[in-house]
Amino acid sequence: MSRDTAQDFAGAKLALFLGDALLVIRRDLRDDIPWPGHLDLPGGGREGDETPEQCALRETREEVGLVVPPADLVWTRSYRRPHGRVWFFVAHQPRGLAGAIRFGDEGQGWQLMPPQAFVDHPRAVPHFQVQLAEYLAGDARSASG
Repeated sequence: MSRDTAQDFAGAKLALFLGDALLVIRRDLRDDIPWPGHLDLPGGGREGDETPEQCALRETREEVGLVVPPADLVWTRSYRRPHGRVWFFVAHQPRGLAGAIRFGDEGQGWQLMPPQAFVDHPRAVPHFQVQLAEYLAGDARSASG
C-alpha cells in the first residue's frame, strides 16, 4: 500500500479468526455511538500517524488483549464510509489463543461464532458483514489490496 493511501484513512477493523471461529465483540448500549448493542469486530479510529495495519492491530490489542503479528494479516480491503476511508483486515490465529483474551473496557463482551453466523446476524454491523462476506466468497488464502 502506498504511503499516500495509508495516510488517508479514518480507522481500521480486523476480522480475527481463532481456528474456524470469528472473534466478535458486542458494542456498548450507548446512544452516543454508532450501532449500539450490535455485533462488531476489533478495531476503531486512527491515532496519530499510524498506518492502517498499526491501527487495526493496536485496537485489537486494546480491546481483547491479543497481539497479532503484522505478517499474519492475510487479506485487506479499504472502502469509503461517511467519516472517511476505513481499512478491513483478516487474520487467522490458533483456536487456543482464545484463552489469552483479556477483554478491555469497550463493549459488553466477546464471543466466538461461525463467520457465516456473523454475516447473517440481524444485529451485526452491516458494512462489516459485507466486508466479511466478500472475504468468505473469495480466495481466503491470497492477500490483495
